[in-house]
This record gives sequence, structure tokens and C-alpha cells, in this order.
Amino acid sequence: MIPKTMVSNEVYLLPLNDDGSPQVAGEYIYIAPKSKDPVTVRFAIEGTSSICRHGSLWVNIPEQGAAFRRDKFREFKLVPDFNRTIEISIPIYEAGAYAFYTTFVELPDLADQLTQANGSSEIKTKKTPLYYIDVAPRLTLDGRPLPLPALSVFSIISKFMGKYPGDWERHLRGISGRGYNMIHFTPLQVRGASNSPYSLYDQLGWDPACFPDGEKDVKKMVESLEKNHSLLSMTDIVLNHTAHNSLWLEDHPEAGYNLTTAPWLESAYLLDTKLLELGLKLEDLGLPTNLESVDDLVKIMDAIKKEVIGQIRLWEYYALDVDRDADAAVAAWAAGKTRFPDNSLGADGPDGLHSQTSKEQASFLIKYALTGMDRLGERFRRRVAPEVSAALLAAIFGKYEGNGDSGNTADQAAARTKIVEILDIVNVPFYQEYDAEVAEILQQLFNRIKYVRLDEHGPRLGPINAENPIIETYFTRLPVNERTSRHKKEDLVLVNNGWVWGGNAMVDNAGPQSRVYLRREVIVWGDCTKLRYGNGPEDSPYLWEHMTKYARLLAKYFAGFRIDNCHSTPLHVAEHILDEARRVRPDLYIVAELFTGSEEVDYVFVKRLGLSALIREAMQAWSTAELSRLVHRHGGRPIGSFEVDEISGADTRSPVKENGEMWPGGAAEKKKQYSRDIIRRIKPCTVQALFMDCTHDNEVPAQKRDARDTLPNAALVSMCSSATGSVMGYDEIYPRLVELVSETRLYTSESSKHPVRVGEGKGGIGGVKKLLNQIHTLMGMDGYDETHIHHEDQYVTVHRVHPGSRKGYFLIAHTAFPGYGNGNGAFNAVHLKGTKARHLGSWMLEVDTSKEAVDEVLGDKKLLRGLPSRVVDLPGIRMEVKGDETIITVRDKFPPGSIALFETWIPAAEHSSGLDTFVTSGAKAAMEELDLVDLNFLLYKCEPEERDASGGRDGVYDIPGYGKTVYAGLQGWWSILKDIIKENNLAHPLCQHLRDGQWALDYTVGRLERASKQDIYARLAKPALWLKERFDAIRVIPSFLLPRYFGLVLRTAYMAAFERGISIMDANVGKGQWFLQSLAMVSAQQTGFVRSASLYPKRLVPSLAAGLPHFAVEWARCWGRDVFISLRGLYLGTGRYDEAKEHILAFASVLKHGMIPNLLGSGNNPRYNSRDSVWFFLQCIQDYTRLVPNGLSILDEKVKRRFLPYDDTYFDSDDPRAYSKESTVSEVIQEVFERHAEGMKFREANAGPGLDMQMSDEGFNIEIKVDWSNGFVFGGNQANCGTWMDKMGESQRAGSKGVPGTPRDGAAVEITGLLYSSLKWLAELSEANKFQHSGVKKADGSEVSFQQWADLIKANFERCYFVPVSPSEDANYDVNPAVVNRRGIYKDLYRSGKEYEDYQLRPNFPIAMTAAPELFDQTHAMHALCVADKVLRGPTGMATLDPSDMNYRPYYRNSEDSEDFATSKGRNYHQGPEWLWPTGFFLRALLKFDLMRRAPKDSEGRTEAFQQVTRRLIGCKQMIERSPWAGLTELTQKNGEDCPDSSPTQAWSAGCLIDLYMDAAEEQAKNDEGIRGGETTSSLPLR
Repeated sequence: MIPKTMVSNEVYLLPLNDDGSPQVAGEYIYIAPKSKDPVTVRFAIEGTSSICRHGSLWVNIPEQGAAFRRDKFREFKLVPDFNRTIEISIPIYEAGAYAFYTTFVELPDLADQLTQANGSSEIKTKKTPLYYIDVAPRLTLDGRPLPLPALSVFSIISKFMGKYPGDWERHLRGISGRGYNMIHFTPLQVRGASNSPYSLYDQLGWDPACFPDGEKDVKKMVESLEKNHSLLSMTDIVLNHTAHNSLWLEDHPEAGYNLTTAPWLESAYLLDTKLLELGLKLEDLGLPTNLESVDDLVKIMDAIKKEVIGQIRLWEYYALDVDRDADAAVAAWAAGKTRFPDNSLGADGPDGLHSQTSKEQASFLIKYALTGMDRLGERFRRRVAPEVSAALLAAIFGKYEGNGDSGNTADQAAARTKIVEILDIVNVPFYQEYDAEVAEILQQLFNRIKYVRLDEHGPRLGPINAENPIIETYFTRLPVNERTSRHKKEDLVLVNNGWVWGGNAMVDNAGPQSRVYLRREVIVWGDCTKLRYGNGPEDSPYLWEHMTKYARLLAKYFAGFRIDNCHSTPLHVAEHILDEARRVRPDLYIVAELFTGSEEVDYVFVKRLGLSALIREAMQAWSTAELSRLVHRHGGRPIGSFEVDEISGADTRSPVKENGEMWPGGAAEKKKQYSRDIIRRIKPCTVQALFMDCTHDNEVPAQKRDARDTLPNAALVSMCSSATGSVMGYDEIYPRLVELVSETRLYTSESSKHPVRVGEGKGGIGGVKKLLNQIHTLMGMDGYDETHIHHEDQYVTVHRVHPGSRKGYFLIAHTAFPGYGNGNGAFNAVHLKGTKARHLGSWMLEVDTSKEAVDEVLGDKKLLRGLPSRVVDLPGIRMEVKGDETIITVRDKFPPGSIALFETWIPAAEHSSGLDTFVTSGAKAAMEELDLVDLNFLLYKCEPEERDASGGRDGVYDIPGYGKTVYAGLQGWWSILKDIIKENNLAHPLCQHLRDGQWALDYTVGRLERASKQDIYARLAKPALWLKERFDAIRVIPSFLLPRYFGLVLRTAYMAAFERGISIMDANVGKGQWFLQSLAMVSAQQTGFVRSASLYPKRLVPSLAAGLPHFAVEWARCWGRDVFISLRGLYLGTGRYDEAKEHILAFASVLKHGMIPNLLGSGNNPRYNSRDSVWFFLQCIQDYTRLVPNGLSILDEKVKRRFLPYDDTYFDSDDPRAYSKESTVSEVIQEVFERHAEGMKFREANAGPGLDMQMSDEGFNIEIKVDWSNGFVFGGNQANCGTWMDKMGESQRAGSKGVPGTPRDGAAVEITGLLYSSLKWLAELSEANKFQHSGVKKADGSEVSFQQWADLIKANFERCYFVPVSPSEDANYDVNPAVVNRRGIYKDLYRSGKEYEDYQLRPNFPIAMTAAPELFDQTHAMHALCVADKVLRGPTGMATLDPSDMNYRPYYRNSEDSEDFATSKGRNYHQGPEWLWPTGFFLRALLKFDLMRRAPKDSEGRTEAFQQVTRRLIGCKQMIERSPWAGLTELTQKNGEDCPDSSPTQAWSAGCLIDLYMDAAEEQAKNDEGIRGGETTSSLPLR
């Protein structure tokens, strides 16, 4: 037998939103693989989200072995499923920037009529934007993985390296000796005339001075780097420009922006040329050539205005040629060639133009007639379309009537005069534009000339002459020679590259939409010609081919690219180049110099190009505080951070195709392997950095700060959890930035002369840098990614640790900014709690920065040297151990420029990798015996429940500075922790509380231990022990780590408990999506032992709460109506058949007056004042018989009766008559119908203030009867409220006490529907001999069968309840047109005490639709549902009253006691606030009737029905996800606003949505069965 191996699959979970966007803040998806194995992205899409309608997911992630093509996308069909989350797993094999999008057909608005074009019209598919997945490269060095945060990069400028290989080898040995592991070469190609490394003469040729044998030498060097020096290599790639003297430009000037390829630059070139000419004739004009003052500059500026701006007539590039356009207009008018553009004329037509002023007529031309406005170009490019200006003349003068005779010239002259007047007005804004641009040109010229000639910090170029012209030229003028002779002269003028201060990186500076070259805003590089790629290879074929070869050549040898001037590189060009480079080297490390000025734009470049890192620099910091901020940004996550990755079990899906791809090896491999998925949540993250202490193009510490800061600055950078880097000259302490272009001296370095030894030494900081780099690499390779940074005056401390082993390194750095002096500065002792430390060393840097030393170094004509310096060991650190903490004090001498370095470890966490494993293991086994009632105690119990369980002793936990948890159980902690963990919010009051002490641990374990000693909770002993053992294990770790480990333990326990709950529920819940599972767990949340609220007077059984915490204990917990509205979903839908049965039997036992009680009161004090509860009760019994295996047997179950059957006598529960009689459930059901058929009239037992202090006396009188003319049950009066809308007025002040807000007397629509449903059911049972009665006796003694009664209701329902859309149909219905408020609806009531209340639109009719769809005309029903959807439906709940009703009051405030009769003391509870449980019935009815109108084989239409429902669940999904109560609230205010007085988690709010999922599963099953029985082979809409 082949042994099985365990394979870990890295799976990155990527949920998509309803619109197809990723559920990742910022939409930056960055994946850094942990190994060379493929990683899997698992897209998770809710089964009927909007993007599933004709939906497809498209990815350009190639299959294994296939080449990546950015524009080649693979399609994965999104097969809708209401009850499931679609998961598509796609392996990614190589690094790169991948993209995905979705296509779908937008869901149409809900309508009562289906469009007839179904299936015949063209489907309009919508495409989402592209979203990117960046996968980091996997680098290796010396045969081992080298994670990107372990990189220590060293930049060199090749032309200063000396001869290859001799000089180079010495330097490379010194770089390697200092612990660097990657070398960055500035470009190694042949340089142009300026000798700048970034001005390349030939991109495909290697610098002959360094590499005489060209590519052979480069290959040798790279191989030597890796084999002999353990150095990877990176080089610059320069894509934006080429040297202005590149020979290939003479063959291919179209590769640049010349006056042929970029004619919009004509005016900029003319200005540039004239400026150069002016500089050469200043002397002739009597102007100064050597500027000595601003006065001299002003004289030059005056000459520019006169000799340049004036002479080149620059305005002609902006303005219309009035004479030309006037002549063309008159000629077109005379020829009858006129045209009014579409939509250009108002209601008055041409007459309207005739009456306008000349200014208004000019506006007409500006809006409709201008051409040539897209860009600048040749002179007078802008013009007016002659046929449109001719149409204007026709409007003014009428049609031209001349025949060419001279007699009509007067008419033409008048027309010409008029059009000239109008065109002059059109020109006004153009001249204003010109004036503004000239002002900008002059300002830019003034500033630039002043900087280069006069400013102290400028270059002070001296006299203006041919070598030093008045201004730098913006253009390269190619020589006219044999090579260029075949080109036009316009081809030979090429614009130079440069940069624009604050420029938009997404706009081509030399493109048609930019005028920066004309406005002289470019800081130009005169040695670099800007390259023009156009929109694609077809625009510049040679350039694309040439630069592609260049990229592939570099990728052949170098492990990394640094993209020079990335912000100026067109994105589509960079994408192509990097794609080609990655074909050669898939794991290419790509960093970029990116200065877009916008983090948002940075992300665009990073995402689309798959950049590994952006270059960031510590030398940009202007203070210790700013340096601390930069270190904090790149340092890593905080110490003690929470874990967010989850590891699934060993029996996972990954090897199996799941709407995605098979893993390599497929089924054969699966036989040999166990696998587990390491599920990683894709977390929002910042762009990765290559954090340099200094770059090759920035000033060194000796220039910007204090030379001594070289050491602390470098040390702080090396402690960061990112790639880090430095530049030749930094460690050596060069006094100045090395000038790239003009510098000719060669590098020297102490590290290149002698082997580098750790510690003190002369000639720079190489010895200490070696140690810092070694530590940086070690931390990066091993994953030390937690850091604490502290800034204190001149000091910054960094503590970086491993999240598992808790080993770390601690740095104290005393920075050296100007003015810090030589003292120690103010620095408090460091207390490392629970931590031991070993002192690795303390050093200070001494540098001779005297003028003499600087002059001597700078005076060396051959060599680049550092300032005289030495690193000295310091004794000035004291370490002291007190108890479990280490105290570090800076004593004696520790001046600016000093650092101290320590190795740290936590004795209590020396085996913390084992600790992590221990605290996260065994939880499932600890939970495996628990039932859902045990889980109620373990997970939940709100404050009143906890007090009830403990005899008032214990409540929920109170967190200082935060408040009380909502539950005493694990959910109470998890509701807080889930957001803390997600946000890594270590500053949360709970985290501080855990650091302060271990009380939370004691509380959590203590309550479980106490509970487990009770018989009813004995099974909790195992979870209690599991928690105790885990908490005991983490009690010894330092307090700053306790939040992390508390979170780990709690999450593990919570997840195991949650999974246990789901596992013992119905299989559909286990297979369902997260929302259904969250709803299902409300069943466990709301059902438990409550001593004060059992279902029986003397027997403790679990009972169902109406909601928490308002309805948790005593009389308020168990409501007959709430129980049976909730029961189908919370119990039958979750497989809790025993609990369902217990509640049915308990309420059957207390039947009285043919009713079940509204308030159960444990059977001791039941109250019978709800007319609807019994009908929900009967519906649940019916559902039980249909859904539970052998469910009909419940009808034969016997219950002992709290009261005597058919007897209204009330007595206490300890009366001998109580529970003396017995009935079967069938008999109880029959009694319900007998009592209602005969009619009932009684006064509530114990009526009076003791029973209900708000009720008026009349309200205690109950009357219920059947009107046998229609079969409806009528009841109630205007003084009571016997349905679920049961709010009684309570305010003496407002005069509403005893006046119900919603009496709903008469025949309530939902009661009629539920009544019919029960009658139909009993008729069917009776017909099948499964119910011993066939009907009932009426009050007059006559009999009526269940079927007859049902038929009577059906015959009258539409007539009595429907309000027709058209008044013309009123005669067919029982309506009073004078009272109708809204049509096309179903009445809420029939024949109530106030007629207008019948016609109120409320969300009760869908209950009847769900229970008895046969009563409704399908067309009417759909119309009414659409009305309710528009009028009543809120984001989560249904408005309880039509907003157009005069009684609509949507804000419920129970505490308000005002004089407002409608709202005081919350009387408007059901007069507009949006209740959630009716949403379930509404969506069930919507789904039912929407499916009814669609053909069984119309899979697309049926999918649409489910998607309409899904769309309407978004608010509820968001609510349960965000709710600390892990449930759905009772109600909201208008438009879903939070209602503070609402019960935050209500049983029926969740139960009624589970009902919806049950219906959906039933509909799917029916549809599947129907399709299997038919001939269709089309894909099913739902699986």
C-alpha cells in the first residue's frame, strides 16, 4: 500500500461583493507565497448574487504550463444556487500581476408583468472593472528561499567601479562581506554623450569600459556574484528615454516625439528655438550676458517679450483666423451649404437665433461649430465649421437669394460684417487663454533663469553663450547627414525628457493633452530624448521591438529590475515590458522609483504592474519624529498582533475540481495524499517597500543632517520588516552625494580593502553594518514580522520579534540631527516585561567633519573617499534583571550617532510555537458531546438569563472603558474580538484590560466550571477543562502577549462550538452558506434553560425566547405567537424536531377558549388575549407533520390539560383540576375549530390593572365568531389589540392610555389565510382517514365540513380583500371607493371597527399568501407584492404602515412621554417602523408567486426570481454580520435606521428567513424533479 502524505495547500480566500468587486479594503490583493508550491485563490460568490445572472468569472491566470497572456482570460461559469456559496479555486503557479473580472446581465427591476421578449432579445452583458491579484516572486539564494523582507540591497554606479574584473571583485567582496545579499547596478549599458548612467546610447550593448567582452563578461559577473559572493543582482531598466545621441534615433526618429509624430509640439519648438537665438544676440541688443542682479534678469525678460513672444506671433496657435472663417461662412451661406447640428436649436427654431444678441450668437458657435479644439497644432488650427456659421447667417439674414450678380454684394458685405463681429467675440476666450499661458511661460522662464544664474543654491552658470544658453533646450535636433537625409526636417526635431513638479503621472507630458513643454514647466534632461510608444506596437514598431529585446536581455541575467522613472512610463508599455521579462524569468523582483504624488495612483501602478516594492528612503525624514514614523510604516505589524489565518481539517476540497481547477496529479494523487487547506484571509495591506537608508540620487547624512547619523539611520532601517538597502558611499561616509553625470573619480571603501569584522573599526560603519544586515536577513528569512517602535526625544527604539518563538532583537538608536550636540539627551529606562536580553554591543560613530577634512577628501582627484571616521565600542549601557523583566539604562556616554543592540527572548514562550499549536488544538474533541442547549450556555446567555441561572449572583462581563459584553458566553467575547482581530486593534479597551490582569480568563472558565456541576450542564465539563488548560498555559506569558493568546483561545473555542452547533443541525444548514448558518445559530441563542420561564409550572425544560435581552426571562420570555411564528425556521428548519414537539405539546396543554395563550407564564399564569396565536400554532403542527419523519404521529400524542376541555373556567396551576384531564393533539385541534365555529365571548380571567395596567375595562372583553356568509373569523374590538400589532396606548399625558395603536378588529387578512390553510390540511387528513373528524358544528347546531368551510373562504377571499387597480372593477369587489387610499393591494382587515383601517397597506397579506397561495389571483398577488416592495420594504424590515397613510409614524421611541397622541410612549410601534420578521414572509410570497408565473423549464427566469430575493437580503446579511448580538433586530426606524428601543436579536426575525431558505430548497427540489422527469437538458438554475 502506498503511504499517504500530508499536503498543505495555501488557499487565499477572496470573497466577491454583489457587484463583483473584491471584499478587500482598497482592492489591493497582494499574495506572498510561503513556498515554491502553487497557491490557490478561492473566489467565493454568494450563489444568487447579482453577478450570477448569466454570470461568468474571467481570469487571466494561466493553467499549469501555459504562457501568461495579459489579454487572454479563461471563463468560469457562475452556476446560481440560492442556498450555497459558489467557490472557484484557481491555482497560481508563478509570480506576476494577474487580473479578473466578471460579466453578467443586470437584474431587471421587479415588475408585476414579465417582459415578453424573454429569451428572444439580445442579452446585454455588463462587465465589471478589472481587479488585480499581485503574486510576489519567490527568490532563492544559495539554494534556500530568500523572502523579500530578508533582502539587503546595495546600489552601485558601475562607471565608478573601476576595471573589471579586478577592481570589481574587490568591491563585490566588500559588499558581500558587509552582509548584503543583492546588488543593484545602475544601468550597465553603453552610455551617451553626457556619460550619465541613465542616458543610454545603446540599450542592447554593454559598457565596454567595464565589460570588454560584452555579454560574456556580464554572464561571468552574475554567476560569480551568486557563487562566490552570495549576491543576487538587480539592474535598472530605463524605458522613458534614450541618449540624445543614440545612433538608432537617426534611423528611427519616429521613436521620439518629433514635429511629425507630435505636431502639437510645434509652438513649443518655435518658442524654444527663438529663446536660443535670443541668447546668442544679447550683446547685439545691448543686453547683459552675465547676469549679476534681478534687474539684469528683468531686462532679459523684456527682451523675451519683445524679441521672442512678439515675433513668433504665438497667439496664432490659439485664435481663429477671423478673415478666413468669415469668408468661408459667407461663401457657404451664398452657396446654400448650411447645417444646424442636432439638438442645437431651441423651441423657436432659427427664429430664436435671429433675435439673440451677438454675444449669444457667438456662444452658439462656440458650443456647436468649433473644430480643431482637441489639441494645439499648426497656426490657426482652430476654426469654425463654415456650414454651421452659414446656418447662423441664414437665421439672421434669411436664405441667400442672390444669383451671383453684383447687385447682391451689399447683402454679402452685411453678412460678412456681422459674422466678423461674432467671430471676434468667439476669439475673446481664446485670447484670454493665450494671455494666461504667456504669463505662465514668462513666469517659468524668469524662475528658471534666476535659479541657474543668480540663486545662491543654484549652479550659477555664468555668462550666457552657446555652451551655456539662456535656457536649457527642450529639444534634440538630430544632425543632417547621410543617415538622416531620407527624413523630413520635421522628423529630426525630438523633444527631450524631463520631469514636471506635481505632474499627473497618468498624463503623457509630451502628448496632445499636455502643454508643459510650451509653458516651460519641464525640468529637462538635455541628454535624454523622450521615447514615443504610442498606443501599441503598431504606432512605433521598431521601438517596441528594440525595448522588448532590451527587457528580455536584462531578465536573462538579473534577478531584479529597478524601473527608473516609473511614474513617467506609460502603463501599457510597462505592462508589456514586464510581461516579456517575466517570460524569461518568472520570479523577477521588480521595484520602482515612483513619485506620483498620490497614494491612489501609486496603487494603480503597483496593481497593474505587479510591483514587488516601491523605493522609500529614510533620508527623506527631516526629524527624529519623522524618521520614527517611516520606521513604523515599514517596521511590520505590532508585537502581539492577532492571527487571522485558519487551517482547515485534513479532508479538504482542494484536490477536487470545485468550479475551478484540479490540482496537479488529479485523482491519482488524491489517493496517495491527505491534504489540508491553510486558509489565508487576504488582508488589506500597504504597498511593500524597499526601504533604503540612502539612495544613489539623494544627499547623504553629512549633507542633510549630521554625519554621525549615518549609524543610527542605517540601524533603524535594518530593523524594519521590509526589504532594505543602501548605496556605495553611505557606509563609507562620503561627504557629498556622488554626482552621476560629471563625476569621474572611482569608488574606495575600507570594506573593499580588508575582510569585514563585526564591531568597531575605521573608515565607516561597515563592521556594524555587517551585523545589522546579518540580523535583518535572519529576521526576514525566519518571519520576524512583529515590531514595536518607540520615539522619545532624540531616541528611537525598535523591538522586532518572531510571532511564534518570541525571540527578537532590540535596538536603541540615538539619532544625530543638526543641533543635537554631544550629550546623552533625555532617555528613560527601558522595561522589557517578561523578557530576557543579551547585549550584542553598543557603538558610537565619530566623524571628522572639519573643513580641512572635508576639503582634503573632496580634493582627491582620482578617488571617492569617505570622511575620516571610526566606530567605537561604548560601555554606556546598563542591564538589570528585576523579577521577570529586564531594565536597560543608558548611562555614561551615549551621544548622538550611537546605537545599542540586544538579542531578546521570553522564557515563558521559549516553546511558544508549541504553545500556538496547543492552544488551538483539541477544541473540536472538547465540544463533540455538546447538544444545542449546552451550546446555548457556552456561547450565549444575556444579562437577565445569566442572572436567572445564577440566582442573581452573576451577570455578563463588564470591560473597563468599554462596557458590558452582550453575552456571558463565548459569543459575547467573540463579537468584540472579531473586529479587534480583523483590525489588529491592540489599543482596544479589552486588550488593555487583558494586559492589566487575568480576570477575563477567570470569569470565562469559572462560569463553565460552576455550570458543569449542575446535571443539566454536565457535558460542559469537557469544554471547561479545555479552556482551563489553555488559559493556564497562557497565564505565564508576558501580559503584553495576553490579548493575542486570549484571542487565539477564544477564536478556537468559538469556532469549534459554532461548528459543533451546525454539525448537529439539519444537513441543509451544514451545506448552506454562512448567512443561513448564522440564522440557524439564533436557534441555539434563543433556546435554553431559564428557571423562571420553563414551558411547564414544575418541570424545567428549554424554552424559546421571543428575543434578547428584552424578552429573556420570567413572563416576558415565552409568547405563543412568537414561538409559533419562529418555530418552523428555528426548529424544523434546523432539524430540532424534539424541541419543536416539546413546544407544540406544551402549548397544546394550555389550550383554553379554543386559543393558546399569548403569554405562557410557564403555564402558571397564561393570558388569552391574542386571536392570531392559535392559527400560527396550527400552521406549525401542519408543518411538523409534513417536514418531520413520521410527523403525523404527533396528532396522537397525549397532553395533560392545564384547564378543562371545552370549559372556560379559570383556576390556578396548583388546583386539583389542573392537569387532571388528557387530550390528544388531534382533539386539541378539533377543539380549536369547534370553539371558533360556535363563537366565543368571554372576559379575560383576572381582568383589571393587576393583569394589564394599560388596558381599559372594555379591552378585557373578548369576542370571536365566524361570519358564515364568507367563512372568515372575526374578533376583537376597538379597545383591544388581539393580533401581533398589539401596542396599547400608555400615555396619560397624551390621552392615549388604554387606546390601542392598532386594534385590528374584524377579520385580519393573515388569520383568514392561516385559517384556510388549516382547514385545507384537515380536509385532506380527514379524506385520508388520518383525522377522525370531518368538520364542526356551528352555533345553530348545523354542521359544516372542513372542505366546505375552506371552499366558502376561497369563494369570497378575493372579493372581500382585493382592492382593484381600476375603479371600473369596483363593482366586482366589496370596496368603498370613498375610503380607498391605494389600489392594487389586499386589505389588511375586513369589516373592522374603523372602515379606513381595512384599506391600510400593511405587510400582513404576504403571511396569508405564504400559508394559502390558492386564495390569491396570481396577477393580483404579484401586483400587490410589487406595490409592497416599492412602498413598504426597507433595507432590512417591512414598514408596518403605508408611508402615504396619515397615521404613518416611522420612529418608535418607547421612552418618549409627550403630548403626541400618535407616538407618546411608543404607541406607533406598528404604525410605520420597519419590522424584520414580516420580511421573511414577504420574500417567501415573492419567491412563490414569481416562480408560479414562470415556466418550469425557464431556468433563467427561475434564477431571476431567486436573485430578486437575494438582492433583498443584503441588508439583513450586513446586519447579522455586524450585530454584536449575532442576530437580527426586532425592528428598525424608517429606512433601516437603528432603533435603540428595539430588541437587538429577535427569534422570529431569524426564523422567518430560515423559512425562506426552506422554501427555496423545496422549490429547487421540485424544479430538479420536474426537469429530471422532462426532456430538457439545459443547465439547472439552482443546484
